[in-house]
Amino acid sequence: MSGDKASLTLDGSCADQLMPMHLLIGNTGHIQSVGPTLARLRPKSELVGRRFLEVFEMRRPRRGMQDYSDLCSVAGQKMHLQFRDTPQTALKGMMTRLPDGGGLLINLSFGISLVQAVRQYGLSNSDFAATDLAIELLYLFEAKTAVMNEMHGLNARLQTARQAAEAQATTDALTGLNNRRAMDDLLSGLVENRASFGLMHLDLDYFKAVNDTFGHAAGDFVLQEASNILRQEVRENDTVARVGGDEFVLIFDRLVDEAKLMSIASRIVCRLEEPVRFQDQTCQISGSIGITTSQLYCLPDADRMQSDADHALYESKRRGRACATMAVPAV
Repeated sequence: MSGDKASLTLDGSCADQLMPMHLLIGNTGHIQSVGPTLARLRPKSELVGRRFLEVFEMRRPRRGMQDYSDLCSVAGQKMHLQFRDTPQTALKGMMTRLPDGGGLLINLSFGISLVQAVRQYGLSNSDFAATDLAIELLYLFEAKTAVMNEMHGLNARLQTARQAAEAQATTDALTGLNNRRAMDDLLSGLVENRASFGLMHLDLDYFKAVNDTFGHAAGDFVLQEASNILRQEVRENDTVARVGGDEFVLIFDRLVDEAKLMSIASRIVCRLEEPVRFQDQTCQISGSIGITTSQLYCLPDADRMQSDADHALYESKRRGRACATMAVPAV
């Protein structure tokens, strides 16, 4: 070789493969060719034929460049530049002079703004040279994105499953009403917050006879029909819970008027006495109710209120069923 340097000539297709973000600038400072990836950044703007310094603003190694000679003066140095129009994507590059006055060759890259550029312009691996480290970063970015998407999906599924499990844990499977656990939690909260509320304990009369005569399917149907009646007779902010086989508790938010509660109980009893048709059979039940309110106690206690409502319920049973009794707490 005797110290001589071999000359190298690349045609356009080779330059596009090795440097998909290159620019070839002629001696007048005009862009003569553009790499395919760089062209994708301005799909609606023809870059070839325009002056380089009209398209790009040089930030480093120095600003304020005016012409081709200014560009030649920074050949061989690292450059920081950006598009003048929007979006003003920042780029890094290196420029070299071509032999025999052939102009300037600039090879550009995105630098640390790679991920943002990939998102903004919809770039993929094929838009970069196979040996470009950007390929490795893209793989990492894609892997991270896939992992994050999977984690978000998993978190969403776990949240849904948790909510479903919580709902199942506090819901009666047959009727869809709250269960005893939900009722206990609600009562504890109301008592702890010194809230005012009314409480009814309801037991279905003659329900065992329905089960014994027509079977458990008929009994389940009657329970569902009774649950629907209770839902319809309370307000949206009230609570109905099934706390036993044929036992229900109704909690009335901020309703302690005894006359109003007795009126609601009377409507419920009347509706429960209506015959229930199951297949070709007629099922007949009624309801006995015990009522208490938080205002009857100097310091309401959930267990005591339930016990008093239960005693009032059995007083309704003693009086002949199908009626409601207001509790009289012991002083």
